[in-house]
Amino acid sequence: MKLLQVIGSMNPSTGGPCQVIRNSAPELEKQGVHTVVVCMDDPAAEFLGKDAFAIKALGPGKTAWCYSPKLLPWLLENITSFDAVLLHGLWLYPGYALQKAIEQLKGTKATFGKEKAALPKLFVMSHGMLDPYFQRASGRKFKALRNWIYWKLIEGKVINEAEGVLFTCKEEKRLARQPFRPYRPKKEINIGFGIAAPPPFSLKMRNALQEKCPELKNCPYILFLSRIHEKKGVDLLIKAYATLVKTKRAASVMPGLPCEMDKPSSGKPAELPKLVIAGPGIETTYGQRMYELVLENPDLRNSVLFPGMLNGDAKWATFYCSEVFILSSHQENFGIAVVEALACGKPVLISSQVNIWQEIKAAGAGLVAEDTPRGVETLLQCWSKLSIAEKLRMGRNGRELYKVRFANRPAARKLLQALTYTQE
Repeated sequence: MKLLQVIGSMNPSTGGPCQVIRNSAPELEKQGVHTVVVCMDDPAAEFLGKDAFAIKALGPGKTAWCYSPKLLPWLLENITSFDAVLLHGLWLYPGYALQKAIEQLKGTKATFGKEKAALPKLFVMSHGMLDPYFQRASGRKFKALRNWIYWKLIEGKVINEAEGVLFTCKEEKRLARQPFRPYRPKKEINIGFGIAAPPPFSLKMRNALQEKCPELKNCPYILFLSRIHEKKGVDLLIKAYATLVKTKRAASVMPGLPCEMDKPSSGKPAELPKLVIAGPGIETTYGQRMYELVLENPDLRNSVLFPGMLNGDAKWATFYCSEVFILSSHQENFGIAVVEALACGKPVLISSQVNIWQEIKAAGAGLVAEDTPRGVETLLQCWSKLSIAEKLRMGRNGRELYKVRFANRPAARKLLQALTYTQE
């Protein structure tokens, strides 16, 4: 089987959609599916050329719509050589171009009098872009109106005429039904999502982390690893952590004041973990605001670290050496970093807007609260009250949840079943 996957960008800094391709393509290859990716990146981009599957870069894409004049002609010439096409993401030119290419090829004859060329089945993976959050969030009124108009003119047709819309979890599928009308996909298929097993921890990883972030040597820390973006609730996290630090500080100077971080069994207060906020986006307006929020607070300057985007050994070491992972998002379709933390045997603290929160809560693999100031404070406070045994048990539960629900191979198998209509 030949599968064409179409996406705006394969740049890792763009988040989850390109990671879905990188996770699934090698496993699909083992199951007889040959993947070709078409993206709107510059062919000379430094992040290309490192994958085991073929990538055709037709960009760089122009404007936020990710327009490339080369895409439609390429699709018209090549699309009939594939058995299925999977579009990743919405609201961009690639989806429009796919719809136009299929329309133009319908009813046409192949050259030299041959039979009409067979058109591949088109599937769409929305990656949470149909979540009602994007239509309801304050500050997005113009974008919400733009999306509604775009749905009426273009995107509704892409969704409703595709062979199926694929989702990573039940909650994403449920939420996708709310914001737009008419919403009548032929099939809604929950394929789940999987990541490759992380490499085993090594001394090389530890050295990479110490080189990237020497302040963490032998220090416990809470890890946030994602884009530094307003949607991720980084401001809530920093303020909640500041409250925790203030509580600890007050207890240290007033012995009679009970402290959440005290461990009676040890007879002394536990060391307050640092907060590591890793990921791209510190250079943005929002990122700079978060950086200044830390600098303005004397209690946080030496406790909150911004190591930037982490890759390879440094990234995995950051997971393995952390005490717990936290993601306080206002909207998170799946949360790849959450599952990466689980795969490393780490408990997770997440908001109820991370769509896999029900699976995590049911497995006892982490704590869940609302995406509010009080909710994030509650996550940190409740975590600080747990015993070491409870924290370790939560980590083991997380590792087991990864193996049962989020491992790469079964997820790739479900994707293949969806593409061939053999899903249960």
